[in-house]
Amino acid sequence: MEIARAAAGLFVRHGLRATRAEDIAQAAGIAPRTFYRYFATKEEAVAPLYAAGAQRWVAAVRTAPADASVLQALEQGVRHTLTPGAGVSASSWEWVRTLLRLAEANPSLRRVWAEVCQASERSLAEVLAARLTAGPTGTGTRSATGPDNVAAPAPVPAPVPSPSHLRFAAAVASAAVRAAVEAWATAGDVPADGPEGPAELALRNLGVLRDFPWESRRLDDGRSRR
Repeated sequence: MEIARAAAGLFVRHGLRATRAEDIAQAAGIAPRTFYRYFATKEEAVAPLYAAGAQRWVAAVRTAPADASVLQALEQGVRHTLTPGAGVSASSWEWVRTLLRLAEANPSLRRVWAEVCQASERSLAEVLAARLTAGPTGTGTRSATGPDNVAAPAPVPAPVPSPSHLRFAAAVASAAVRAAVEAWATAGDVPADGPEGPAELALRNLGVLRDFPWESRRLDDGRSRR
């Protein structure tokens, strides 16, 4: 992360093209060969900064209350990570804006950002799988008639969504948040805590997904639903 911060600072001050990997190593106080032990290219050096926010959001979705719906968990994650002063300080959001603008202007950095987003989708898919298959007490089952009925039959195992559906669901949710953050970052000097800030934009995007079939079942014949 120290190398990533050094790289970001140099990219902002001198530009991507004028910054060498050796310059980043010197700014971070390490040898060039140490730099290449961690990163293959100078562009990859900022990947930890791009990944930090995505990982924080996935973690917030993971720790949302067990009785929250998928959409509620995603919205809670957004509020925790995209509201200035909650998960990230207000001053840090200026760095977020700068890094995303750099990615928008440089295809090589945009590729690093895309790879980070894809990795985040995979992590989110695992979190959604855990939430969709766990019961109210985290046992992986759901009661057929309610917890207070002592004569109720054995709990019904929770259906397991197909891996492909989980990946699709994670991609949809991630795209809603990513598009919001990118739109805010490239819209000028819009305040991060206002109605057009990343949190509010992401919540509006997620609201469109209120009827999304998060718990779609695997079809018996393995064919896609038409």
